[in-house]
Amino acid sequence: MRKMFILGLDCTPPKILYEEYNVELEYLKEIVEEGTRFNLKSCHPPITIPAWIVMFTGKTPGELGIYGFRHRKPGDVRESYIVNSRFIKAPTLWDVLGRRGYRVGVIGVPPTYPPKPVHGFMISDFITPGPEKPYTFPPLLKVELERFFGPYIFDVIYRSHEKDKIVKELFAMTKQHLSIVQYLLGKKRWDVFIYVEIGVDRVHHAFWKYFDREHPRHVEHPVYSKTIPEYYKLIDEGFKSIKEKLPKDTIVVITSDHGAKAMKGAFVVNQWLEEQGYLKFKEKPRRPGEDIDREIIDWEHTMVWGWGGYYARMFINLEGREPKGIVKKEEYEDLINQLKKDIRKIKGPKGEPWNSKVYTPYELYPEVNGDAPDLIVYFDNLSWRSAGTVGWDTIYLPENDRGPDDAVHDWHGVFAVYDPEGTVGKGFKGEIRIERVFDLLMKLMQS
Repeated sequence: MRKMFILGLDCTPPKILYEEYNVELEYLKEIVEEGTRFNLKSCHPPITIPAWIVMFTGKTPGELGIYGFRHRKPGDVRESYIVNSRFIKAPTLWDVLGRRGYRVGVIGVPPTYPPKPVHGFMISDFITPGPEKPYTFPPLLKVELERFFGPYIFDVIYRSHEKDKIVKELFAMTKQHLSIVQYLLGKKRWDVFIYVEIGVDRVHHAFWKYFDREHPRHVEHPVYSKTIPEYYKLIDEGFKSIKEKLPKDTIVVITSDHGAKAMKGAFVVNQWLEEQGYLKFKEKPRRPGEDIDREIIDWEHTMVWGWGGYYARMFINLEGREPKGIVKKEEYEDLINQLKKDIRKIKGPKGEPWNSKVYTPYELYPEVNGDAPDLIVYFDNLSWRSAGTVGWDTIYLPENDRGPDDAVHDWHGVFAVYDPEGTVGKGFKGEIRIERVFDLLMKLMQS
């Protein structure tokens, strides 16, 4: 029975892993150079949740009914819920392989909280509320790990001006994760081991403008410009210790769920909708950055409103579906088409053309389940994030309205495979869609 180790580096783009842009890699580089590699095309939307679970089920976000971390409760503006493992109805890679007798280890794959029984062991992901909650399977694994490593660190606060604190906490979290992975590799029985490190995503969002010389707000800093390279060095050296514990015939996979690039700014979606006549407020918002809520919207004159994030979700105030819906069903398609035309006409703050993408869920997925938005919008092809707050004196914000954030997500991540028995070949193999990874991993385990 072959063994497989999967290292998930959340948010890693090809230019870092494949081209070593501003970083030095030694042990990860060996896997890339001695194996085969792809540019991984992420899903719609290219966000941690749903991207990892798309990869490990082979199902699109529409089939899964998962379109981001949070979802709107139907008929409401502010009320939302966070997706967790209970929403995953499709069998995962570890479910399928576990039923076939493979022992699996699953660490940090979003969303796996609350942990479910597996044929092996599991530590849940960053959406876990905290170490006081049950976060392992079997349950006693938590006691064992905390005896050696202390309470598990699931995430750090990274949208903050306290950069020194972010560095300290980020490195402490990742060192703990790497130590726990090495411990479990040596102490537990496993055939397939999956470890996703969310810290990679956090270091990108917190320090990308200091790292990327092409960032429109690039700043050279004696400490922060070195943070991303030093973080990758930590991962690289941690991977060296991991690889030393793997049997020599282990298949090694290094993958991300999406890429990263500079965030040019945030586009204030609800104020734009107001300007275009799609949305009306009862009164002018009181302060910049105010959350939109049901009380300040004039529903009798509002057709559309939106959510912020790395992409915009737009919702139609549809009669019969929304509490105060005014858009009739027979008007729905015409409104959608007009919105698309208007969104594609949006230009940047200096009048520069944007390459914005706008879709209905039905254009993207073979099935549309769950609480889907009416429109999915990527402003300037993801370079501008969507700001859902209101009260600003402009529709173009230089930074994220939710706190400091230097990076946005990009379509292409990485997927590299090294098989010491040579069954996968060597070199660059082009693009692989994230939904196709599941089948390839299954095929590798059967080789």
